[in-house]
Amino acid sequence: MSSDSNPTGPVGAAVRTDNDGGAPAKWKIVGPGLVVAATGVGAADMVATLVAGSQFGYQLFWAVIVGVILKIVLVEGAGRYTLATGKTIFEGWRSLGRWTTWYFGPYIIIWGFVYGGTAMSSAALPLAAMFPVLPLWAWAIAMGLAGFVMVWFGKYATFEKITAALVGIMFVTVVGLAVIALPNIPEMLTGLVPSIPAEGGLLSTLALAGGVGGTITLAAYGYWLREKGWYTPKWMRVMRIDNSVAYIMTGIFVLAMLIVGAEVVRSAGVSISGGDEGLLELADVLNARYGEVIGTGFLVGFWAASFSSIIGVWNGVSLMFADFWGHMRKKEAGHPDTRVGGKYFKFYVLWLTFPPMLLFILGKPIALILAYGVLGSLFMPFLALTLLGLLNGKRVPKEWANRLHTNIALGICALLFGILGIQQLVKAIAPLFGG
Repeated sequence: MSSDSNPTGPVGAAVRTDNDGGAPAKWKIVGPGLVVAATGVGAADMVATLVAGSQFGYQLFWAVIVGVILKIVLVEGAGRYTLATGKTIFEGWRSLGRWTTWYFGPYIIIWGFVYGGTAMSSAALPLAAMFPVLPLWAWAIAMGLAGFVMVWFGKYATFEKITAALVGIMFVTVVGLAVIALPNIPEMLTGLVPSIPAEGGLLSTLALAGGVGGTITLAAYGYWLREKGWYTPKWMRVMRIDNSVAYIMTGIFVLAMLIVGAEVVRSAGVSISGGDEGLLELADVLNARYGEVIGTGFLVGFWAASFSSIIGVWNGVSLMFADFWGHMRKKEAGHPDTRVGGKYFKFYVLWLTFPPMLLFILGKPIALILAYGVLGSLFMPFLALTLLGLLNGKRVPKEWANRLHTNIALGICALLFGILGIQQLVKAIAPLFGG
């Protein structure tokens, strides 16, 4: 079966059929799960995990595992809804009421503008460190243009293969570094027992568990299933394997960063910055401890993690916007304008790439950053709560509705991300009150 066959697809049709001649659903090792997991792990996740490892050692090892399980539950829910109903996640949100559109519409516009600049800068940092022939802003523009070209002209199958290659680089460099760092196995095993550090530990625990592997891109999973050619419930088991394997790989990657924080940063007695620059500081530590080959290798992994997020967002969130705007324009589900290469898709790719370049000149506009923080803090509890609404009752066939354990897991997600969201909300609006 071709990944790019049936470009309009049967999404939303009364009777859905797969375009593979009725062949059995076969699992392929590279799938949409790997794409959504790779897109969700960026420089910010790497830094947060690194800082947690340097501060608390292996004490929060268990929190990473919990975070992986929660993300598996959320992404599986998004994928299950799409396969069970033939509807996109945005169609599902609309069925819950207009309030979802009033939230999601402004959010995806503001998010794209601010994230575009952030992602380009993140991918530029390691390149500027390795090749200082160009300033950071020039590398950032180059990364944005590279992502733009790959997504604008590429098909889903090509995009998926590039993502797999970047994941391979990320995995080899970071997991290899964790092995070189010689983890303390007995101490690591004690970290499997849940405990919360005494000082500042609760928020760090919640952030680590909640920050593993993405936010808005989790909801893009159903769109990537559609681009892959997985339309009907016969792909349900394949989807679950695809999602679980991908997030287990993500968990190993994040645990490797925790090991590096615990064994390299903490033993070096240095403090890593909270921003993306913290990864450059780690590279300096690695250069001093292991030599430039290891330090440079890590920078390559840092770049791969950041650039995979660029192309993943440029593709996946553009599909989400195209679906959203298609419905606003009253286009039927699956209309070519709302698919890869459609005019709404291309508009958002342009929006992610070129307007954010103004941020390199103008700096960070406070009002936009504030709106970005407020709306962004609400997205994960929004996703968890809406999945509870969509996967129970009459909106999904009974055989694919939530079981009790899934409802409990989604309830935990809603609670966890709700607490994190309130914390981020307070942090976002603090500048208005002189905080």
